[in-house]
Amino acid sequence: MAENDLKGLNLYELEDCLKLPKFRAKQIYHWIHQKHVVSFDEMANLPLDVRKELKENFYISSPKVLKKQRSKDGTIKYLLELEDGELIESVYLKGGEDRFTVCVSSQSGCSLGCKFCATSKMGFKRNLLPGEILSQVYMMPKVNNVVFMGMGEPFLNYENVLKAVYILNSKEGINLGARKITISTSGIVEGIKKLADEKIQVRLAVSLNSAVEELRSTLMPVNQKYPLSELWEAILSYQRKTNRRITLEYILLGGINDSDKDLSALVMFCKGLDVNINLIPYNFYGGEFKVSSKEKSSHFIEKLKSKGIESVLRVSRGNDIAAACGQLVAFNPRG
Repeated sequence: MAENDLKGLNLYELEDCLKLPKFRAKQIYHWIHQKHVVSFDEMANLPLDVRKELKENFYISSPKVLKKQRSKDGTIKYLLELEDGELIESVYLKGGEDRFTVCVSSQSGCSLGCKFCATSKMGFKRNLLPGEILSQVYMMPKVNNVVFMGMGEPFLNYENVLKAVYILNSKEGINLGARKITISTSGIVEGIKKLADEKIQVRLAVSLNSAVEELRSTLMPVNQKYPLSELWEAILSYQRKTNRRITLEYILLGGINDSDKDLSALVMFCKGLDVNINLIPYNFYGGEFKVSSKEKSSHFIEKLKSKGIESVLRVSRGNDIAAACGQLVAFNPRG
């Protein structure tokens, strides 16, 4: 069915697919990407015969909401079922009066096996299609910020993720500013290099979590394929091409990666790079790790700032409903 789904097509593909006048294809595109309808019957400015033909040959995908949970801090987590029965989770966060963020998944499950992440317990199911990524944004009441920090590694689904990004940024769609879109990677070097050549200025974040080679390889097996030296070079190359700062994400794991040795290694990794660091409290999901102390977190921030490295301790949101960083894992509530 996916090949007949109009949601995953950009405007040029839609025009080519429908064989309708360009103005008519643009009307349909607006209905899908501005008004977020999922039924051709809702497209009131289309002639009845056009709507009939669309219904006979195409459809507009929309995931099924299996479960919706609201945190005490206002964060909302959605468990979504895709057409083939695979599951994903998406998170909607409100920050202040005018910041509305959706944390989207790019894959169902994940193959990378990061030890501190609940999604790894699912294993890898499949890549999401562009329409399935867009649906996570369109189902929310208001969005002005999108982060690819949900399930999966975005750069292992590069083409579909970037297609969704370009559609989100399209003036004929929701016209979301490129700098309002962040892609977070575990350090897929080829993806970082490819993004540097894209004609869109999205934000890039790298999930680092340790600048000690052996420890990072233990926490994040992806480091065995892309060691820290290659990752550093890829980040430097990206910055030379784009002149853009990136964010390094560092989950503080008590007694694991929060020692002075770890801090010194992190400072050394940042040398020569234009970065800011998001320190992230570990969000417990039943694994082997524990939260780093407030004293350790403060010490990290003070030392980083003393070295001229901008850093901040991220406030965890949605922890009580397992919607925080590293807690997303989708199992069918019906068993």
